Amino acid sequence: MNAPIDPIEFRTDDGSTPVERYRRLPEPTAADFAHLPGPGHASFLKKLRTLRRFLFDTVRLQQERREDFGDVFAIETLTGPSVQMIGADANELVLMNRERIFSSEQGWYPILGKLFPRGLMMQDFEEHRAHRKVLSVAFKPAPMQAYLTLLQEGIRRRIAEWPERLQIYPAMKELTLDLAASSFLGIPWGPEADRVNQAFVDMVQASVTPVRKPLPFTQMRRGVRGRAYLVEYFGREIPRRRGKQADDMFTQVVNATGDDGQLLTDRQVIDHMNFLMMAAHDTLTSSLSATVFYLGKSPAWQERVRQESEALRGQVGSDLPYDRLGELELADQAFKEAMRLRPPVPFIPRRALRTFTFRNHVIPAGTHVGICPMMVHRDPNIWPDPERYDPARFEREQEKARDKHAYVPFGGGAHMCLGLHFAHMQAKTFLFELLHARHIDVAAAYEPRWQMVPIPRPRDGLPLGLIKRAGTA
Repeated sequence: MNAPIDPIEFRTDDGSTPVERYRRLPEPTAADFAHLPGPGHASFLKKLRTLRRFLFDTVRLQQERREDFGDVFAIETLTGPSVQMIGADANELVLMNRERIFSSEQGWYPILGKLFPRGLMMQDFEEHRAHRKVLSVAFKPAPMQAYLTLLQEGIRRRIAEWPERLQIYPAMKELTLDLAASSFLGIPWGPEADRVNQAFVDMVQASVTPVRKPLPFTQMRRGVRGRAYLVEYFGREIPRRRGKQADDMFTQVVNATGDDGQLLTDRQVIDHMNFLMMAAHDTLTSSLSATVFYLGKSPAWQERVRQESEALRGQVGSDLPYDRLGELELADQAFKEAMRLRPPVPFIPRRALRTFTFRNHVIPAGTHVGICPMMVHRDPNIWPDPERYDPARFEREQEKARDKHAYVPFGGGAHMCLGLHFAHMQAKTFLFELLHARHIDVAAAYEPRWQMVPIPRPRDGLPLGLIKRAGTA
């Protein structure tokens, strides 16, 4: 097995590495944040208690911080001091980044740098724009139609195998990993796909482990080994796919060219595929599991979404055409509302490249900045009765009336999730198949305990019923 590629080897056009760019910025001290609200310096034991609350009681902790300190406050995080900014205006400032104040690379580097060193989130400005344009070829209508066929076949097969009582979160994780292996990599289900999938699971878990060095028996060690396996796997496969035509995303990326007509290098392909696979399966596992749960708790909405899909099925048959996906409006609303309550990325980090002012607070260059979609999505000034699941919030007229930066489950601006339309397509396809074959049954008194970071997941696996409907296979 090849040794893992160290992130320090990755250089941009100016010849610098992420580490060098990271160290080029000043590290603000506690004195630089003295003028900001916040809990202030904490003892080591208090930091540990706060970390535990952050991991297991995230929503309430953030609500308390907002109540105590307002919408702008300084805290200490796993990666050092950070300034949190909450509000639709904060989302707009950071995500749109019109003045190029904020670096996505430098914000994500402490979290993802060891495992996903040059994915799209780890790039900025011209470099990011150029690579995003190359990768967008994999999300154009023709390949998307091909993905839809693979997705529907895989979803239908897996739903038919599911028992009537199961933990939906691990079942969904297996499904999204298998779908990623087929539509992204073009490999059949089997031992190779299982090994690829496990490598991604290890890398994602390692990205948020408190132990940041690959010491023996640690999650980071497993993540680094997973990355080494995938570097070797993609490196072996790239020459086999150069100059070939196929419908999977990997082959599309291998043969994509930039404005200069040049192919991506092997190393660039490896890092983009690592990142795309990670971004696709973990976030979708979370969002689809949440959608199933909330529809199970809302029988009236479940039936409305079912009737919509069954009406379309009556017109087109069992195979869902790509050009009719837009007619599944209620399914889309149900998915969006689940992501409002359980956004796949509850916090979005950036780093300030220079000093800026927000709501009369001066924030120095080098500051790690975080925005919090999770809190804006629960703001009662924007969302009446915010804890209630109500997909009607996403009817077109209601969407038009809201600040568009009040809902950002896929980020925004130049770094808006490249796979946004793929995610919505997969969600609609999943609900089209699931609600035809099964009835979601969730006990009225059941409320799962959600762990919100790094990506929301139910701590008990989300046990529920998927009862087979009469007259379906």
